[in-house]
Amino acid sequence: MNDYKMTPVELRATWGLGTVFSLRMLGMFMVLPVLTTYGMSLQGASEALIGLAIGIYGLAQAIFQIPFGLLSDRIGRKPLIVGGLLIFVLGSVIAALSSSIWGIILGRALQGSGAIAAAVMALLSDLTREQNRTKAMAFIGVSFGITFAIAMVLGPIITHSLGLNALFWMIAILATVGIIITLWVVPNTQTHVLNRESGMVKGCFSKVLAEPKLLKLNFGIMCLHIMLMSTFVALPGQLELAGFPAAQHWKIYLCTMLIAFATVVPFIIYAEVKRRMKRVFVGCVAVLLIAEIVLWGSGPHFWELVIGVQLFFLAFNLMEAILPSLISKESPAGFKGTAMGIYSTSQFIGVAIGGSLGGWLDGMFDSQTVFLAGALLAMVWLLVSSTMSEPPYVASLRIELPEDAENDVELKARLLAQPGVSDANIIPQERSAYVKIDSKITNRFEIEQLVKGA
Repeated sequence: MNDYKMTPVELRATWGLGTVFSLRMLGMFMVLPVLTTYGMSLQGASEALIGLAIGIYGLAQAIFQIPFGLLSDRIGRKPLIVGGLLIFVLGSVIAALSSSIWGIILGRALQGSGAIAAAVMALLSDLTREQNRTKAMAFIGVSFGITFAIAMVLGPIITHSLGLNALFWMIAILATVGIIITLWVVPNTQTHVLNRESGMVKGCFSKVLAEPKLLKLNFGIMCLHIMLMSTFVALPGQLELAGFPAAQHWKIYLCTMLIAFATVVPFIIYAEVKRRMKRVFVGCVAVLLIAEIVLWGSGPHFWELVIGVQLFFLAFNLMEAILPSLISKESPAGFKGTAMGIYSTSQFIGVAIGGSLGGWLDGMFDSQTVFLAGALLAMVWLLVSSTMSEPPYVASLRIELPEDAENDVELKARLLAQPGVSDANIIPQERSAYVKIDSKITNRFEIEQLVKGA
């Protein structure tokens, strides 16, 4: 039997939870390309309030992300996921029934309050074996990128055809489908695997927050999402000024996304396989800086705007793939789940700042000022990223300890003496050994044999 082949239960869990995660993300992103254009007809709307409506989702996510993740350990994964999706549906319905910007802001705040990402990852961890967990997590990561691209195209099409209210009804329906999938497709589990690679642990936050390398990466994801949200506050209006109607915006997003996806793969291979992660990372930030400068200088010139958008999506899609990988590499053994929780919170703080600041700048000044602010932020990020060191090219493993495991100090010493092992953390009370390995030198089987004392 191939122990690395996914079982039917693991496949159901991966596809089911991946779909739930994607449906919710689709609801979050579909609003992004349309709110600044179609939202201006709402009662009481202004550029600043549109920006707040975009950003408040991120603020609510940032507040509830970590508490909901820790709560899922106590009340169970599925109840929390279903509860979070119900809050999301309620927010979507309030936004769909609203004709004023304040109703949209309230709806978006509720949407963001249903923070289920950590609970989804924890349930996936419960339902997959150690050797297949990375594959399952990677599937959700890839689905995130595809979902973003689909949302950019679908949002303008649905809103133009049926209106902004219909878009929110559609989002409510998608989240309801997510609830059905969670209850009837995703397998049930009685066991909660306390896996520090995918779940957050209360006592670990201070160590992760004190890690300078992780702080630089958290700053990076925050900058990326400040730029994404502020750019989408300003961009749709600029495209309309260039004579390209809002109903046609999906064509630009579709073309630029397809080109970005096709171009990103060789760079990911170069970064991971050739071990040139820092070079690609710093290059990405430089491309984001160029993109913002191009958008800033484009004015109402259509093709310059398109070039700016294309450069932005190239760098954005590549960063979305590279940053989680860097967090995984840089986090100490046994701290990856907590590091990812703080990383996600930083991401949503970026969403909150980007939407609100972009809207305020657009209202107070103009769209060019929004792009200029993005360029200045990219410049700061470029300076910070140039101080990064090349990351260790390691994979994170969790190995279950046998009942008769030897003294944890001796086991840790033996693990660290093994070629290819860069870090190890033994948690006897959880019967777990967390190990960081260079997969070109050693592998899971060798580490498992060593732990078993073979």
